[in-house]
Amino acid sequence: MGKVVIMDHPLIQHKIGKIRAAGMGTKEFREMISEIAMLICYEATRDMELEEIEVETPIAKTTARQLKGMDPAIIPILRAGLGMVDGLQSLLPTAKVGHIGLYRDPESLNPVEYYCKLPPECGQREVFVVDPMLATGGSASAALSLLKEHGCKKMHFLCIIAAPEGIRTVQEKHPDVDLYVGALDDHLNDHGYIVPGLGDAGDRIFGTK
Repeated sequence: MGKVVIMDHPLIQHKIGKIRAAGMGTKEFREMISEIAMLICYEATRDMELEEIEVETPIAKTTARQLKGMDPAIIPILRAGLGMVDGLQSLLPTAKVGHIGLYRDPESLNPVEYYCKLPPECGQREVFVVDPMLATGGSASAALSLLKEHGCKKMHFLCIIAAPEGIRTVQEKHPDVDLYVGALDDHLNDHGYIVPGLGDAGDRIFGTK
């Protein structure tokens, strides 16, 4: 079973508390989403594989370590996932970025795919799938299934706010995927929104309604 890591770092908790406030402006909200994503990424990359290389410092030759294998891939689930990409790229500047477009049908709450563009040889890369909100888990599960169809094996899902229902759904359908969660909230309401949550992350990131 993939692990579920609920962040307990004071900076993450402090920043999540800030973005919950309904009165925060779009610019500050977007910047703080990126900062939180970067901090979560730091934890999610803890187990990445390394390999030894020889380097020459200004003083002497030595053995150093670098990330092993191909550059990782960052896959945001459109559109809200775009708000987390910059934060991850600040730590993984050579990562390749793909995009998966999903929207939630307002009646059934099921995800509907409308776009998929992945980096070349995505199946050979370590993949970090990002979406600020893990609500029902439908979109996350659909994105992970789509990536598996393209040969992706080593995947991590990063979100800022999750509901227990979403975590259960992803664990049931993708028990091999690790989840990194900024904060675990209480439940979903009748409209499929996380309570207490922070509202619609996409609308707040991009200033839409």
